[in-house]
Amino acid sequence: MTRRDYYEILGVSRNVSESELKKAYRQQALKYHPDKNPGDHTAEEKFKEASEAYGVLKDPEKRSIYDQFGHEGLKGQGFSGFQGFEDIFSSFGDIFEGFFGNTGSRGRREQTGADLRLDVAIKFTEAVFGAEKEVDITKHGPCKTCRGTRAKPGYPPEACSTCRGTGQVVRAQGFFSMASPCPDCRGQGQVIKHPCPACRGEGRVPEKKTVSVSIPAGVDEGSRLRLRGEGEHGPQGIPPGDLYVFIHVESDDLFHREGHDVLCRLNLSFSQAALGADVEVPLLDEQTKVITVKAGTQSGEMIRIHGAGIPHIRGHGRGTLIIQLVVETPKKTNKRQKEILQELAEIDGKPVKETLKGFFQKLKV
Repeated sequence: MTRRDYYEILGVSRNVSESELKKAYRQQALKYHPDKNPGDHTAEEKFKEASEAYGVLKDPEKRSIYDQFGHEGLKGQGFSGFQGFEDIFSSFGDIFEGFFGNTGSRGRREQTGADLRLDVAIKFTEAVFGAEKEVDITKHGPCKTCRGTRAKPGYPPEACSTCRGTGQVVRAQGFFSMASPCPDCRGQGQVIKHPCPACRGEGRVPEKKTVSVSIPAGVDEGSRLRLRGEGEHGPQGIPPGDLYVFIHVESDDLFHREGHDVLCRLNLSFSQAALGADVEVPLLDEQTKVITVKAGTQSGEMIRIHGAGIPHIRGHGRGTLIIQLVVETPKKTNKRQKEILQELAEIDGKPVKETLKGFFQKLKV
């Protein structure tokens, strides 16, 4: 299979400077990093491809060899001092720190099993105040029969006779001693002659597990939680990947979220708006609070209750509960109500049955 040119992968010219090379790689790494694209194997491959290209071109000696001999000159990662692919990941911690909020072992991209994704729906109040959820997942765990060795009990793996357990074969090519992964053991240094019957030599078996998810107060639609070590187990003792929980918040009939603030509509009668009133309003914690509506309140006015909104997920305090006042016009009135309204209209000097002619005369004044 033809391998892509390293300069093409990073989108740079062959005379690119060291600073421009690092900048180009950083852009590729940020775009395709597995932590930003969980479960996207295409992005992961592009990330690995860019990392391999940068690992060669950033080193003057390796870059010189590549410029003269291409991939053949580096074939098998075999010249003195050339890093294995996993070593390349370990040297890029300075590039990733601060961009992914992860400066630990995963920030340096040690080899792990595959990450998993789980979508969880929660109620509006659970998003506000947090919740503990137990969810069932199916993933691959270590085989209990062979304990992940892939070999049948009593028949341990044997050292590969081709590479003598080193995982590499070395051959001379020009001025260099070239090393490449052993074709018989695929670089493992061991061969399984008697595979475990329980896992068929995979070292892993499907398993169901109940996982407890702690949902912090203040999460929003699309929030992502990361459970370290709850992903797929890797083969041959490789640590498990992570489980990414994507949060979906159900809508609420009464409250509408706007960032850390919450909007709530409160209907007022005409008399309450005109004369003022003490009105009981609901709060997010299912309690109520009495607020004072001033006389002469207009439809659309707001009353704010600070500290009664959504908690800040990464800080202290809460947002604001905003009460939007809506003055209702009665759709049906009885005889007495009509008489009172008619009397009010006369007091205001605004009869309710003006003619169209009289309306336009007022506009001319």
